[in-house]
Amino acid sequence: MKKVSTMQQLIVLAAIFGALGVGLGAFGAHGLSAILEANGRAETFRTGTHYHLIHAVVLLAAAWLSTQVDSNLVLYAGYAFVAGILLFSGSLYILAIFNIGIMGAVAPLGGTAFIIGWVLLGVAAFQITPGS
Repeated sequence: MKKVSTMQQLIVLAAIFGALGVGLGAFGAHGLSAILEANGRAETFRTGTHYHLIHAVVLLAAAWLSTQVDSNLVLYAGYAFVAGILLFSGSLYILAIFNIGIMGAVAPLGGTAFIIGWVLLGVAAFQITPGS
């Protein structure tokens, strides 16, 4: 069986989370708008989709970086971004739709995962060999 490269893993994750982000954004704007407005949480849902989509695109940047460095840091950064999407955006989606206040306490864990991902990506960038 062929081994899947870091680049392939990250592109697949970007595609999955990009598609989910667009779908959830559209569903929030159209199918869920009455519920979100009734809960006073439309902006919360939009914040979730905003960070979700940004980090789906960042997974593509990580995929490119994985071709420039020989390090697992990029893959770990990608996994941190995925955790961030699930924890940060996911908790905001649940909070907005179901008005479950405790989910607001989960969001900082996702935010921390995003920060860890960015730090790992930055550290990995220092491993790029100039002129390669």
